[in-house]
Amino acid sequence: MPISPSSSAQAAREALAVRLTHLRRDAGLTGKELSARCGWHPAKTTRIQKGDAPPSDADIRAWCAACGVDDQADDLIATARAVDSMYQEWRRLHRTGMRKVQQDWNTLHEQTRICRVYVSNVFPGFFQTPGFATALMEQITAFQGTPNDVAEAVAARIARSRFLYQGGHRYVVLMEESVLRYRTADPDAMRDQLRHLLTVMPLASVSLGIIPFTAQRTIWPLEAFYLHDDTTVVVETLTAEIKVKQPRELADYASAFAGLAEMAVRGEAARALIQAALETLE
Repeated sequence: MPISPSSSAQAAREALAVRLTHLRRDAGLTGKELSARCGWHPAKTTRIQKGDAPPSDADIRAWCAACGVDDQADDLIATARAVDSMYQEWRRLHRTGMRKVQQDWNTLHEQTRICRVYVSNVFPGFFQTPGFATALMEQITAFQGTPNDVAEAVAARIARSRFLYQGGHRYVVLMEESVLRYRTADPDAMRDQLRHLLTVMPLASVSLGIIPFTAQRTIWPLEAFYLHDDTTVVVETLTAEIKVKQPRELADYASAFAGLAEMAVRGEAARALIQAALETLE
């Protein structure tokens, strides 16, 4: 698993390592004694305890057996698998193109009843028009140097918009005014995108707030994040997708979302900001 100093992934890996270390100590074993019982070199034990090497399922089972706590193996294995899925580089996810990732996102959205979204850079995928999505994905593909399946990926992303109209889903969206102004696509595509935003605003499934440039900040602009049913936060950085599931961090993102929401305008005030952005393109 790649390590990101800015994410909680390495911290979670280290927390798993601490749990394993405590099991060894509680069993009264030295690192050499545990290694002998597990049948591997002591250096491997050291790497696992430092969080430098992720243990396999077999490693965890052997560790627990050596410590006489076989009943804890399944829980630790589940934790290790969750840690491994927390931080995934975009180049790794997009190694065969972007379509599969978009389909995976659609599955997550299908399972989500309430999705709280904050964006500071681009419109969320379920709001995007084909023209805007194509321009954005072309840029991402060129930057990452990954296979170009943009047409298929755009189709998968646009399919996500169906959740605005079916299934009882709810989308509470906050976006910075800058999202309306960035020329991510050409003027024609930007006009279509902004007009589409005006079209989806009245939907019963949508609550849209826009944070004006002039808002007095109580929460600084953040990276884009999607909070799914208070169980998972997906954070998008330049290089990776980070999934956060720890309750303390989930609470932090929920608190940040609440603070950002207090700065946002809605209804006619939000429509006025969108209309103003449209006028700059005329």
